[in-house]
Amino acid sequence: MKFTGKVIQYGDNVDTDVIIPARYLNTSDKKELASHCMEDIDKDFVNKVQKGDIMVAGYNFGCGSSREHAPIAIKESGISLVIARSFARIFYRNSINIGLAIIECPEAVDGIKDGDIVEADLDQGVIYNRTSGKSFTTQPFPAFIQKIIENGGLVESIKNGSIK
Repeated sequence: MKFTGKVIQYGDNVDTDVIIPARYLNTSDKKELASHCMEDIDKDFVNKVQKGDIMVAGYNFGCGSSREHAPIAIKESGISLVIARSFARIFYRNSINIGLAIIECPEAVDGIKDGDIVEADLDQGVIYNRTSGKSFTTQPFPAFIQKIIENGGLVESIKNGSIK
């Protein structure tokens, strides 16, 4: 799995209430959720995010509630990959379940700035910052997780028979 995009960066402890505020949880419409993604921390997010962009964040990204709405809102907004120092456990699993690619790589977070252009090859475990010319290594995704993400999530993977 390969990704290339412009970075939108956030700090530590970005919780699910900031990713998608609770006042919007009365809908399951993915586009509606995406239209409110990050609005309490970054009012311009929905206007600046482009399909394929990469979100970079600090420690404990996705802490808070166990709602799947948060990774859904991020994915539907156009973000193709989230790189963070660390993720809240439930957010990590929910992201994989809905098909949002996420990777922990503290070194990359240190070497990437907002607006940089980044390439990530999760088959090889390499993150390359085109803007600075720096490369970072991380653990490649296991093949079964790659398949889940490529299929658009766990449910889709089960439906099409790629995971039994």
